[in-house]
Amino acid sequence: MCGIAGIVSHQNVNQDLYDALTVLQHRGQDAAGIVTCENGRLHLRKDNGLTRDVFSTEQMVKLKGKMGIAHVRYPTAGCSSSSEAQPFYVNSPFGLTLAHNGNLTNTEQLKKELFIEDQRHLNTNSDSEVLLNIFAHELQQLGKLDLNQDDIFKAVQGVHRRCKGAYAVVIMIPNIGIIGFRDPHGIRPIAFGQRQSEQGTEFMIASESVAFDVLGYKIIRDIAPGEAIFITEDEQIYTQQCAEKTDHCPCIFEYVYFARPDSIIDKISVYKARLRMGDKLAAKIIKEWPEHDIDVVIPIPDTSRTSALQMANTLGIKYREGFIKNRYIGRTFIMPGQQLRQKSVRQKLNAIDLEFEGKNVLLVDDSIVRGTTSEQIIQMARDAGAKKVYFASAAPAVRYPNVYGIDMPAAHELIAHNRNEDEICTAIGADKMIYQDLEDLVDSVRAGNPDIEKFDTSCFDHQYITGDIDDTYLQNIEALRNDDAQAEKKIATEIIDMHNSH
Repeated sequence: MCGIAGIVSHQNVNQDLYDALTVLQHRGQDAAGIVTCENGRLHLRKDNGLTRDVFSTEQMVKLKGKMGIAHVRYPTAGCSSSSEAQPFYVNSPFGLTLAHNGNLTNTEQLKKELFIEDQRHLNTNSDSEVLLNIFAHELQQLGKLDLNQDDIFKAVQGVHRRCKGAYAVVIMIPNIGIIGFRDPHGIRPIAFGQRQSEQGTEFMIASESVAFDVLGYKIIRDIAPGEAIFITEDEQIYTQQCAEKTDHCPCIFEYVYFARPDSIIDKISVYKARLRMGDKLAAKIIKEWPEHDIDVVIPIPDTSRTSALQMANTLGIKYREGFIKNRYIGRTFIMPGQQLRQKSVRQKLNAIDLEFEGKNVLLVDDSIVRGTTSEQIIQMARDAGAKKVYFASAAPAVRYPNVYGIDMPAAHELIAHNRNEDEICTAIGADKMIYQDLEDLVDSVRAGNPDIEKFDTSCFDHQYITGDIDDTYLQNIEALRNDDAQAEKKIATEIIDMHNSH
């Protein structure tokens, strides 16, 4: 998962892009980057780390220009080398830079085409560099020096014809403008907005609506699946549908976990969707377990708070904060090794014994992926004096890998893979396990925008909406994503970075 932003303004955009990345930081903590354009010259700064660590005051001053794009990243099946931090740059044609959120599913095929047919060199393993070179080739094939909106849209059409998978993209062309576009399924979020300054209208493209809110932009709308938006350097705006066929299927995990609760994505309030998830889960408990003996509902911070609070209200049970979170520890399920994940849980959360002692506790989380965190948290609750520990997930059982830009692990590392609910309950050490039903999850989200008929729910039901995912593909990504492979990549990356530093 990544966060992207692009701005065309009447003033330097470096500070606004930095601020946008800070509110999109939840979408990626692995690397950050900003590139700006000043009189046709690009200024780039990117590196591994959080936004606040990548950019010093001295570096920010150098990022001059009234147009720019930015990116925060965490790796999917690729490595974490600083060479794969975005935005990416290619000099031909025109000097293009790109920031991408998502994951291409036909990357290997495209790499061969780029080398053999397009005669383009790739310098990393990132599918984002592949996407950039596909767009560059499509633009170069037009053979024009002066580009207009029709040329831009033809290049995007070429991307849609060749690229499969999930992609929300911003591209900057020096002296020309910024382009934003979305894959024909609309899997990853992207929207655009505007604000008025003393000099005139300024435009912004970003992954989530919170970025617009913080910077004083008014969101115009989401970019539609397959659509492209072109904002010229002199603030002219053009939009066009560039895909032959579209099928709007946004990723439902955005609403479960990744997006900020104060975001609105595809006209759906993330906060209200999570409230409805809590209502649905409480209704399931009332129906299937009417004689429950739950004394208190406690969320596992932070994402599950909204659903847990609504569950407690619907059930008529006390809601309490039982865990205090250390906000300086990163997300655990994207950490590159089981031992590190296990160690981090105790550093990340501390239990308030008074809220557990002698009580039957219902712990609520947004989802369960590997189960490592859940098992340890349940033990923490017992150590704090809980009589019984029940566990509820606001999402259904995650049984399959996500191939569209979320770094969910290899199938055999998922706690729910090839296990039923009772077996999962035993594996994590709970007294009872309650999962959200998939139909209820979809209803909770879709209620915010009935025009969306279906969502990408592949990690729950194995239905991959792009239609190009088979067992061979899943076996290949499993080889890339399992813990041993990630550990080997980490060592290799450290060696490469050490070599480059000398």
